[in-house]
Amino acid sequence: MTTDCDVLVVGWGPVGRLTAILLAQQGWRVTVLERYERPYPFPRAVHFDGETARYLAAAGIGNRLHEVGDPAVDYEFHTADGQVLMRLELAGDPPGSAGWPRSVVFHQPALERVLQERAERLPNLRLLRGVEVTGCVERDDHVEVGAGRRRFTASWVVGCDGAHSVVRHAIRSTVTDLGFFYDWLLCDLVLDEPREFRPNNLQICDPARPTTVVSGGLEHRRWEFMRLPGESVEELNRPETAWRLLEPHGITPENATMHRHSVYTFRAQWVDQWRRGRILLAGDAAHLMPPFAGQGMCAGVRDAANLTWKLDLVLRGRAGPALLDSYAVERTGHLRHFIGYAVELGKMVCELDPAAAAVRDSMLLARAADPEAEEPPQLSGVPLTEGLLSGAGPGAGAYMPQGRVTGTAGTGRFDDVAGRGFVFLTGQDPAALLDEADREFLAGIGTRLVRVVPAGAPVGEGEVADDDGVYLPFLAESSAVALMVRPDFYVFGSAADRGSVAELVGDLRRGLLSATPQRSLSGGPV
Repeated sequence: MTTDCDVLVVGWGPVGRLTAILLAQQGWRVTVLERYERPYPFPRAVHFDGETARYLAAAGIGNRLHEVGDPAVDYEFHTADGQVLMRLELAGDPPGSAGWPRSVVFHQPALERVLQERAERLPNLRLLRGVEVTGCVERDDHVEVGAGRRRFTASWVVGCDGAHSVVRHAIRSTVTDLGFFYDWLLCDLVLDEPREFRPNNLQICDPARPTTVVSGGLEHRRWEFMRLPGESVEELNRPETAWRLLEPHGITPENATMHRHSVYTFRAQWVDQWRRGRILLAGDAAHLMPPFAGQGMCAGVRDAANLTWKLDLVLRGRAGPALLDSYAVERTGHLRHFIGYAVELGKMVCELDPAAAAVRDSMLLARAADPEAEEPPQLSGVPLTEGLLSGAGPGAGAYMPQGRVTGTAGTGRFDDVAGRGFVFLTGQDPAALLDEADREFLAGIGTRLVRVVPAGAPVGEGEVADDDGVYLPFLAESSAVALMVRPDFYVFGSAADRGSVAELVGDLRRGLLSATPQRSLSGGPV
């Protein structure tokens, strides 16, 4: 049947916006239903990492990210008396990263405004505000979405409607909950006069009152105070309580403006079913995590980046719907890593027993003084270990770093110079490695054939010079003549020689067409 849209997205937060934009950029008709008539004026998330910045750039706003926040410098965990338990260096952007600052403190309303303006330039993206979804019902070849007396039809539905997701309820997904949760008072302020904070981002592991002091981007600051046993939410959420807790930090009504205060409960959980037929979940509708690793919104952005290229191929009939099962597999594996680390940090911060806190402090101070101590777990570029990956050659699942390169059109980040989508990356002539059938298949899924040459070498069409020395060493470390990189910047697999190239492409073909391809219900993108 002819549907109202190809994809209907429920929710217009950062994850819903990114999901809608990435699909609309591919030409699909996208409708977004948002329950609130006006934008939410306050920030929720205050941090994103370099991977997230790379995905936001893929949505066409890379040249405006400087408008939404600033690169973070540091992140420290202190004892009650100010000793450093752990320090994370966040400044710098060496080759091998995502090509963007490792960590950014940002103001969420500013990011949402930039995404909104990008969305408004896509004529096939329709946003309807003040429309509250009440249910979703899957039919044979489409989904019906109810919103009061209104009905919408779509080929696919993506629920990005937050922690109390109606879409999650509609697919009847259960939730894995780690049972780690606490209430915190959040205070967002702007200081009347600029003030330097060292460190700029801080967790105070004080059993008398665990406290967070971080940048909110664009001269905003955030303080958070944990609710103590015997203290009611109502008592904690009073403005006079907030100012009383802020005063020891030198913050008073005379030198700062409080934009809001509210009590929230963090949780550690993810859904057991990300997809039921044509209905999928992303963002807070699919998972929640403690804030201490700064990965909450980042995880939702990774959802959008993982899901949208797969959904695009399914809509085009270039892949079977079974491809979407890899979305749940890949994202659940990633989330267990991130949520697990956030919980461990949270346990360290939220300890209220003075004796247990003293033991913690002693152990962590000794570790901080040990130059051979184990590094904190990796939070950026965490590899995939299962899902749509090739069994041919090493390197499958690795995150593909981004460096600056020079092509015929100029110098810049690889994604901007070489283009996005699937990338067949090699140090040789791609035409000599691929037969005609494989070239035709790769062209059909929008693959860029990119030959990398040493920095300073002349470049021709389809070639880039490895200015930062990222790509040729990566190929060498993978013992690869070629790599197949997915649109979400993860390596599908590698090939050691020409014969292995055919096997690599065959793996991708079989992975995408593991189920009967679905014809585009709208006849193709607009």
